[in-house]
Amino acid sequence: MGISTTASKNQRIDANPKRDFVLDEVAALNAEFEGRDAREVLKWAVDNLHSRVALATSFQAQGMVLIDMIMDISRDARIFTLDTGRLNQETYDVMDEVRKRYGVNVEVLFPDAHDVEEMVREKGANLFYHGKANRIHCCDIRKVRPLRKYLLGLDAWITSIRRDQTESRAQAERFEIDAQHGGILKINPLVDWTNDEVWSYIRKNRVPYNKLHDMGYPSIGCAPCTRAIQPGEDERAGRWWWESGTDKECGLHFNHEKNS
Repeated sequence: MGISTTASKNQRIDANPKRDFVLDEVAALNAEFEGRDAREVLKWAVDNLHSRVALATSFQAQGMVLIDMIMDISRDARIFTLDTGRLNQETYDVMDEVRKRYGVNVEVLFPDAHDVEEMVREKGANLFYHGKANRIHCCDIRKVRPLRKYLLGLDAWITSIRRDQTESRAQAERFEIDAQHGGILKINPLVDWTNDEVWSYIRKNRVPYNKLHDMGYPSIGCAPCTRAIQPGEDERAGRWWWESGTDKECGLHFNHEKNS
């Protein structure tokens, strides 16, 4: 196949700045990496896509696993995060830990200041508590738009989503064509991992993690939109807890417009 792990150096993505993936290629990758370790998926991405792929992280537990793995593969690997302006201090603390431990310059994306100012002026700082449409609008301004702009410069991005997180992620594959972001390649190395496997890796390898996890936060987003969960609650119950339903998404991995 054209994207075999044995591709020659003259097939480097860097030499051809924009790579278009097709369904047959992605299907072949999924077949090739079925049952293989997440680290092997990351190594393929780093070796074949070079600077045209980046790891997205919000510094949650599963994201820390991927950071630890990819930094072991290459200290030149690109890592980026979204700073919405409403994050918890604990998230900034673990971000600094990552910089110190791995010596990586995390690329931090910020929302457009004018868009934020206009939104807050028109709807208030806590608009997300007043209707799902307002919450989705806030997520769009603070997260979705900065991501969309950033991904225009990549051929692929790496996420830490898992199938067991939400209904909309249940059918996710290791490799996907991301139609939501111009058809680039979306790579999900931990798609078949469980929460227990994530924490087993963290403990075994002494990986730093967000201390909010110790306070009952299995899933962490913006400070005003995230709370600790009670025993027996769904892993995502603490995200936008005032909304009904369990399939909660901000729009990074789910197209609200298409599904409205």
